[in-house]
Amino acid sequence: MTSTGIRPPAADEPRPRLHAPAPGWAITADVVVVGSGVAGLTAALRCEAAGLNTVVVTKARLDDGSTRWAQGGIAAALGEGDTPEQHLDDTLVAGVGLCDEEAVRTLVTEGPDAVRRLIATGAHFDESAEGDLELTREGGHHRRRIAHAGGDATGAEISRALVEAVRARGLRTVENALVLDLLTDADGRTAGVTLHVMGEGQHDGVGAVHAPAVVLATGGMGQVFAATTNPSVSTGDGVALALRAGAEVSDLEFVQFHPTVLFLGADAEGQQPLVSEAVRGEGAHLVDADGVRFMAGQHELGELAPRDIVAKGIMRRMLEQGTEHMYLDARHFGADMWEHRFPTILAACRAHGIDPVHEPVPVAPAAHYASGGVRTDPRGRTTVPGLYACGEVACTGVHGANRLASNSLLEGLVYAERIAADIAEGITETGLPARVPAPVDTPRTPDHPLLAPEERFTVQRIMSEGAGVLRSAASLQQAADRLDALHAHARGALDENGKTAEPGVDTWEATNLLSVARVLVAAALLREETRGCHWREDHADRDDDTWRRHIVVRLNPDRSLAVQPTDTADFPPTQRTQEQ
Repeated sequence: MTSTGIRPPAADEPRPRLHAPAPGWAITADVVVVGSGVAGLTAALRCEAAGLNTVVVTKARLDDGSTRWAQGGIAAALGEGDTPEQHLDDTLVAGVGLCDEEAVRTLVTEGPDAVRRLIATGAHFDESAEGDLELTREGGHHRRRIAHAGGDATGAEISRALVEAVRARGLRTVENALVLDLLTDADGRTAGVTLHVMGEGQHDGVGAVHAPAVVLATGGMGQVFAATTNPSVSTGDGVALALRAGAEVSDLEFVQFHPTVLFLGADAEGQQPLVSEAVRGEGAHLVDADGVRFMAGQHELGELAPRDIVAKGIMRRMLEQGTEHMYLDARHFGADMWEHRFPTILAACRAHGIDPVHEPVPVAPAAHYASGGVRTDPRGRTTVPGLYACGEVACTGVHGANRLASNSLLEGLVYAERIAADIAEGITETGLPARVPAPVDTPRTPDHPLLAPEERFTVQRIMSEGAGVLRSAASLQQAADRLDALHAHARGALDENGKTAEPGVDTWEATNLLSVARVLVAAALLREETRGCHWREDHADRDDDTWRRHIVVRLNPDRSLAVQPTDTADFPPTQRTQEQ
């Protein structure tokens, strides 16, 4: 196997940055947290509690991230007879040989207390008549360990509680702000971020937050595909920023396609309504147009198999029958259960003319969750000193090749707390207030080409056609060629005459989507096997001898990609880990 070597960035090495106006304002902090989902707000609250001057930057309003769309719940060994060890076993099975076992052990052992602290913060979960947490099952879990709120509105409740806590503590927030690039000092250490504030607020236009610690909690990149469960803000901004800063990204080929997304037509684009796995956990059946339950015999858990297994089962049946969707049948629930246990899903279905009380729900897989992301160590530290990542933007090693259902909210909680502890420990050692490093001046000449806003839809179509649920060398190569052509066209115009698309939110988002799409396709093309949610029709089997390892990608200063598999299934240490 041939691979390109990856070396740590030199401190004085110029890094590509988005073309943007120079910052017109600046604020200073100990920590800047970028993102306001469960990971970002938990990290911010814990940093503030440790006495750190903390600023939260978020792309829309505080409660507009992916967290509030989470329906199913949060997984933790909280029920009678359940143990962290059982939770660990289920997570490792779902991850298909690529989970970092110690990272998973951290998740499942620290998880229960982290959930209890979330409850103490003000989150209200559904309870039984006896006052115990009401737990359900989802795919890949052998026990009922999913705590939920409002029936199927868990994320909304968690977001509400955390946002209220942030406002009650008076944390400084900058809303409607798209993060642009990482600032670094003369030694290559983190010195803050640049950002663009949209609309009304205390700040407007491009500015900066100067801080020695930056926590990326920007969520996912589902908008890289034409159809996704992710909100419109999920454009891979954190991963793209980290790449430009010289950080390593890993396992981006493992994009989880949720098996049961409400089918709105083959041409449907943008955010699609999710039909939670908890519906199957409560006894709904997957059937074809003839009412045949086709998951029987494909896995010991049948319709509650891990998501990659179910998504593949649906796709195979669709291909066999030449149809565009399957059905989820829960008519036997009755109106009362639908209205009380799944009110959000019921309303979404009815809004699209489907009544699950009386008819099966048409479903098909759609892009849902990035199991890979910015590579971190057990404390959330990336390969760039001072830069942290947690939540969906990060690759902690917990999810491996396929995330276990409802582990995402738990990962956000656990690793956000670990990041806050590490930052507090590091800053306290040097004394407060924190030393705010002086950022190196950004180059005046734009050195990263911007994509025209309309090319966003081109990227999405390329990715859905070539790098969706079912992939092959041919489809991925075609996608890679088309993406490279987009990049080359924009780069050519920049290098030849200094011209690039007009800076703005639409162009920055389109450019970020192209960046993460190129990495995803490069990794998927290199991984010649089927594992977890990476399904290669030309390499249908899992190959542990060659591919039980991670693929690490870094953006070179000349804007080319360095792509390299690790030598083993273990992650190499981050730079800061090596220093200790």
